[in-house]
Parts: sequence; structure tokens; C-alpha cells
Amino acid sequence: MWLVIAMLVLAVCGVLALAWLAATSLGLAAPVPHASAPMLLAGGILGAGIAGLVLAGVVRRVGMPLGAVMAGAERVAAGDYTVSIAEHGPPAVRALAHQFNTMTRRLEQHDRLRRDLMADVAHELRTPLTVMQGKLEGLLDGVYARDDRQLAELLEETRVLARLIEDLRTLALSESGALKLQKEPTDLSGLARDVVRAFAGEAAARGVRLDVEAAADLAPLTIDPVRIREVLTNLLTNALRHTPLDGSVGVRVEAASNDRISVVVRDTGSGMTPADLERAFDRFHKGADSRGSGLGLTIARSLVAAHGGEIHASSEADRGTTMTFTLPREWPSERET
Repeated sequence: MWLVIAMLVLAVCGVLALAWLAATSLGLAAPVPHASAPMLLAGGILGAGIAGLVLAGVVRRVGMPLGAVMAGAERVAAGDYTVSIAEHGPPAVRALAHQFNTMTRRLEQHDRLRRDLMADVAHELRTPLTVMQGKLEGLLDGVYARDDRQLAELLEETRVLARLIEDLRTLALSESGALKLQKEPTDLSGLARDVVRAFAGEAAARGVRLDVEAAADLAPLTIDPVRIREVLTNLLTNALRHTPLDGSVGVRVEAASNDRISVVVRDTGSGMTPADLERAFDRFHKGADSRGSGLGLTIARSLVAAHGGEIHASSEADRGTTMTFTLPREWPSERET
């Protein structure tokens, strides 16, 4: 540290000496004694040399790392998100390089997720389209009889496509923040009972007991009832789909705390492995025996988050799964007003 300060002082003194000699030679300052001129000249040259060394060091320590950042930025602009630059130089430059590397890692991850999403969407759309194409070709070629059963199967495939497209639309809107929620005071307990009643026939056909336990004294929540109904529908669909004969599915609505309400959907089904549980809310992730699109839980998470809530899962293989989401009694904007 002291060596650097001394070099800077010598550099300043040398530059001043050269400036003084130049001024005296131009008659702008009093001439120096003849005996002192060589000393001043030597000191000036030495100081100028030190100043040059200091300047070169600054350029090397600051300019080169900044140049690396600029070169990396050009590669990122060209679409190369694998760029990583060395983090060296002064603290501010090191911090800049670190943030640049963090940015490129995130861009690379987002780009990979985008490519995976496109591949998954193409795969999910291809399946019903392939079935429809095969059925239609069979009907035209006389392989299949042109009866109501064949038409009903074709109609079901179009419904699969329609559900998938609507799920993708909902997911895109919710994750981009463009989803408009139609908020209104809603009895969450009553909403849960209505959804459970809608699944009563399916549960009976599967031989699964379906129960609901909802507190009657909960104050209405300001939520979008259509979207929360969609969340409950997705959770119950998954629960019934994975619960065997003589199993049970239960829904419970209760106060989780003074400012939050929780909804719990618990089943006695096949459960999830630790690997499946970790990826339960990932787009298009499906267990080995799942027949859905793999978007239901992703949409549920996005819709709950849009309400300022949280959702999480707990499960054990062959011992059932529990899905719990919580909603705030009041949204932040309501508390502020």
C-alpha cells in the first residue's frame, strides 16, 4: 500500500517537474538555476516513467476485465448463453463480472426450459392428433365402421386437445402476470362443498369414499371463485385418479392462522416417489402411471400464487398424498386501503 502511494507521489512530482521545465523553456516561468536543470529533468523523466507504469497497471487491472465483459456481452447478444468470464480486477470490476456470470447462467437455464417446453408441447399435441388422424384414415378406408362409437372417440380426442390448449393458455397468462382475476367475496367452505359434490358420482363409480370437512364460521375471502374452483378440481382429479378401490379422498378447509386459510386434499392412493415429489409442480412432469397432461399441478401453483398464496405437497409411496394450499384472508392491496 505504501509503495503504491510513494509511486503515485513520485509520478505527480515528476510530471510537475516536466511541466515546470516546459514552462521555463517557453518563458512562462522564471528560469531554474543551471545546476538544478539536469536534476529536474531526470526527476521529471523518472516521474513520467512511473506515471506511465501506474497508468499501464490501471489499464491492465481495469481495462482488460472490462474488455472481457464487453466481449462476453457481444456473445450473449448473439445468442450464446454459455459465456463465463474470469472474475478478477478491482472489487467493483469483480462484482460486475460476478453479476454478468449470474445473468448468463440464468439466461442459459431459461433458454433450456424454453426448449424443453416447446418439445413437451409438441409431444403432448402430437398424441391426440395422431390418434385422430389414424381414426379418420380408418373411417375413410373402411377399416372402422362409421358409427356413433367411432365419432364419440374422435370427439373425445378433440376435447383432450381443447383442454390442453386451454391449460397452456391459463399457464402462460398466470406465469406472465397477465391473468385477470375476477375477485369477489366468496365462501370458501361452500365452494369446497360444491366441488366435492360435483365429484361425488365419479368417486362412487370408482369405489372411493369422498368426504369434505369445512369450517362453517370462516369469513368470506375476496378471491376469484372460478380460478380457485379450478385449483380444487385439479387436486381432486389427481387424488381420485390415483386412489384405488375402497380408498378415500378427503377435503378440509380451516383457518391456518389469523391471516390465512388452508385447504387440504388428502388421499390414500399410490403416493409419489421422492423424485416425483420433488418435481410434482414442474410442467409436463407425470408419474409412471399418470394419464394427464402434466399441467394440472403447475396451473394450480400458478393460480394460488396469483392470489398471494402458497401450495405444497407431501407424499409417501403407497401411503397417499396430501396437497395443501393456503390463501390470505386479505390481499396486500386490501390491507393497505
